[in-house]
Amino acid sequence: MAVRQDVTAGDRRVGLRDTVVRTTSAAGAAIAQLASGLGTAFRALLVLLWLAVTAVTSPVGVGLLMAPAVLGALHALAGRERGRLGRRGPEVIAPEPPPTRLRLALVDPTTRRELRWLARHATLGLLLGLFGVLLPLIAVRDSLFPVYWKLLPEDTTATSVGLGNAHSWPDALAVAMLGVGWIAIVLGLGPGMARAQARPGRLLLAAGPDTDLSLRVAELTATRAAALDAHATELRRIERSLHDGTQNRIVSVTVLVGAARRMVARDPAGADELLERAQSAAEQALAELRTVSRSILPPVLDDRGLAGALSGLAAESAVPCRIDVDIPERCAASVEATAYFVIAEALTNIAKHSGAANATVTARSRGGRLHLCVEDDGRGGAGGTSQAFGSGGEAGGSGLTGIRRRIAAHDGTLSLASPVGGPTTLKVELPCGS
Repeated sequence: MAVRQDVTAGDRRVGLRDTVVRTTSAAGAAIAQLASGLGTAFRALLVLLWLAVTAVTSPVGVGLLMAPAVLGALHALAGRERGRLGRRGPEVIAPEPPPTRLRLALVDPTTRRELRWLARHATLGLLLGLFGVLLPLIAVRDSLFPVYWKLLPEDTTATSVGLGNAHSWPDALAVAMLGVGWIAIVLGLGPGMARAQARPGRLLLAAGPDTDLSLRVAELTATRAAALDAHATELRRIERSLHDGTQNRIVSVTVLVGAARRMVARDPAGADELLERAQSAAEQALAELRTVSRSILPPVLDDRGLAGALSGLAAESAVPCRIDVDIPERCAASVEATAYFVIAEALTNIAKHSGAANATVTARSRGGRLHLCVEDDGRGGAGGTSQAFGSGGEAGGSGLTGIRRRIAAHDGTLSLASPVGGPTTLKVELPCGS
């Protein structure tokens, strides 16, 4: 009976600890979401004021001239909000690009929905964002009041709400209890406030039921096909490497060891030579196996992360390479592997085809997206008809095609700028969590 009670008490402690961790994590994520929403809400307020000025000045003609610009700002801000919501939850599928001409915008349903979102986000969203930023600060300020209240001047307001004075330790502890209450409010209401701030955007900025989603479906279908094609290509490459290289080495080892066994009695010197050749072939087979295994998922990614792996690539590059990495958190393993192989392929092609004297690799992780940039000062003209993207032409070679397939498998984007004469800039964006 005592053992059962101890187990039950232990389970309760574990359950309580898990509940506290989940609640704290949810509140922290909600505060971060409210703070990010505060940025777009402040911009929404500015656009709303600009829109009001445009409407007021339209009768005299000035507003008509500003209408395309303010509509463009509205659509850009709505797109920014879709991206923000997509990074912190389910993707908000955008409708067809709305018009910026005033006459068409007045009857466009997407523009009307964006205007309704703008009014809500610039008011309720701004208020919720302010609460989301100020409440944690107020909670920390009041909770820690007993630590510093003796250092404050006489008759200083004790609480964050501007009421009361502290003249004794019981007064200071009462302020601390108020701070605990603020913390409880943040933990209890934070996730709901974040959902309330995001709800107008998810309802009004998503593609409506009358929107043609065939283009998005076609894009996702192409992405899935590219992922399957890239996977099949990788399997063929591994099979070819094992069949043409490692398997032949192992067969050679088997033949040489068999011949050495038959010669050991009558020709020990010849048998020793065959065994030496067999050992050399076995070492080569082992090296090829290591190369194949590293091409599947480089161990350096597990050991040192993407930053360390890219540093290793830069150190081994035939072209002097400077690296600048700022990735605070780890991305998904498949994303890191894709980033590693993209950078490795890019540096290889720079060394083979560009004639560059220097290269630069930049990696940034911002807003749930991994941004990669590879630059070189070579001859340019990349993306051509040769076997790699580091040479001239217009059709695009297999090197660039392989990179595109890897990126498309993660629904990422790639852009290549390489005018003749250089420089060449390859930019890649990948979602960190896919």
